[in-house]
Amino acid sequence: MEFTINKSVLQKELGFVQGIVEKKNTIPVLSNILIESVNDNKVRIVGTDLDVTIHCETETEQIKTQGSMCIQARKLFDIVRLLPEAPVSFQKEDNNWVSVKCERSSFRLAGVARDQFPEVPKFDTPQMKLPSEIFKSFINRTIFAITQEESRYTLSGAKFILDKSGAKMVTTDGHRLAFIEKSDLGENTATEAVDILIPKKTLAELTKLTAVYEGDISFGTDENHIYFEIGNRLLISRKLSGQFPNYEMVIPKGNDKSVIFDSTELNQAIRRVATMADDRTRAIRFQISKDQLQISSQTAEEGEAQETLATSYNDDEVQIGFNSQYLQEFLNVIGEGQIAFEFKDGNSQAQLRPAGEPNGYDYKYIVMPMRI
Repeated sequence: MEFTINKSVLQKELGFVQGIVEKKNTIPVLSNILIESVNDNKVRIVGTDLDVTIHCETETEQIKTQGSMCIQARKLFDIVRLLPEAPVSFQKEDNNWVSVKCERSSFRLAGVARDQFPEVPKFDTPQMKLPSEIFKSFINRTIFAITQEESRYTLSGAKFILDKSGAKMVTTDGHRLAFIEKSDLGENTATEAVDILIPKKTLAELTKLTAVYEGDISFGTDENHIYFEIGNRLLISRKLSGQFPNYEMVIPKGNDKSVIFDSTELNQAIRRVATMADDRTRAIRFQISKDQLQISSQTAEEGEAQETLATSYNDDEVQIGFNSQYLQEFLNVIGEGQIAFEFKDGNSQAQLRPAGEPNGYDYKYIVMPMRI
């Protein structure tokens, strides 16, 4: 195989594909990417870790010889991003080595045979479509609540539901839960129901792919995989298996007390008070009383902190303990604006949500209290 491609085009596509490839893998061939010709002027670049796969198709300046090559992903990316803005030429040699040339720079990279690279699933299921903006909003507002514990397999991704009532995404780590729903999908109303668990890594890669893409995302599922088609790029992922918790049981129904806060003001106050919280528990205390919220933290070894915010609260005094990081991660996503903090007492889960949610989204964040 021999072809020439624009350097910036190649670097962009390699940036997407090499993110999939595991840097340390027990299967050496998975540290490589596959580059193969599609037609007379287009190549496909493929990377996989067997759970997540990405295809990127891009046009070349010239393909002299059709074929395929497998090259170490990270090394190629490191080389390409340092090259000058000029055409990059690839030529596969007889022993699977690949020569790379750009102006006065030349490299020879060890490759592997094409038949050693794993076959990837074909995208041949019926397609559904959703605007990329919906996926961006869903992932951005839920991914931070996915568990970090590998042993909690069914919680290591997001539950995604699409049916005639709309689309939902739910994540939890057992201590907090993020839920977002959009009911009015317009012409994208589902023709068939989808209820799947999408791994966290897939969500992170989908975020990268949609960052500069404004169109519709086509997607479909089969027995084991979910497919996302984003322009000329295709993301294929294994589904997570197992039973996701009954999230509807966690969403509180009897939170009859509510306080409205400015999101930025509350976030900054929590950030300051949390500097004196215990490094392990990150525990802070909310003391909500008439017209004010007092936020405090203390450690026996280092000291204490306290801050007071004015509120319009006029109900019974309540004290609730929280992990400050859980609150900050939600407030960081919300950014500016007002949020509603809804609760029942000091022992029940609290719910936070934007006070006025635009564009038809229903976003809730539920946090379990801590004993302090």
